[in-house]
Amino acid sequence: FTSVKLSSLRRHLKTHSDEKRHVCHLCPKAFRTATLLHNHVNTHTGNKPHKCSECDTAFVTRGELSRHRRYKHTLEKPFKCTICEYSSVEASKMRRHVRSHTGERPYPCHLCSYASKDAYKLKRHMLTHTGEKRYQCYVCQARFTQSGTMKIHMLQKHGENVPKYQCPHCSTFLSRKSDLGVHLRNLHSYMEEAVKCRDCEATFHERYAFLQHRKTHRNEKRFRCAQCSCTCSQ
Repeated sequence: FTSVKLSSLRRHLKTHSDEKRHVCHLCPKAFRTATLLHNHVNTHTGNKPHKCSECDTAFVTRGELSRHRRYKHTLEKPFKCTICEYSSVEASKMRRHVRSHTGERPYPCHLCSYASKDAYKLKRHMLTHTGEKRYQCYVCQARFTQSGTMKIHMLQKHGENVPKYQCPHCSTFLSRKSDLGVHLRNLHSYMEEAVKCRDCEATFHERYAFLQHRKTHRNEKRFRCAQCSCTCSQ
């Protein structure tokens, strides 16, 4: 991180600190900066000071308003990938997308060899270690650690109550037609710029084929010690 302003550098340095001096008076949460605390308190009070000039919607933070305007009004996508034609409304989504090219997985699990390209997927993975079951079937109240597992359960056990949309390209079942559309776009649409496997020379123009190929490298011990016969997967 670099900045022409010392104040911006100081503000950035706080993101590396674990110190959270700003405590909410309505709940136990604490925050690094007064701005973050102020935004959080607004979620308690319902105060939404940032109003859209083009519609009646209002938001807690300026960032939420900015995203709303790009999604709903300007349709602007200022963050553009330098490798393919992908562009995004948000910088965070662009960072996740770029990792699909580089293969970078900066969020490792400290309990197993799993690593993720975004923090949300790591949090979801950690549920498999803690055993927490936050997803509940609304038909029989059975609980699951993963939302995908719950959806499969609903399709298999309560299929008469849940519409089934099967992907024509793989064995995936989805409960909503809109989910099928998202699945087809994300996994089975043709990518003009091929994605290269970081472990071998294989390249793919379909994300699903790429993900299936990646499984062939799972637990593969490619790294050999030069001093002894030990081999490792990482």
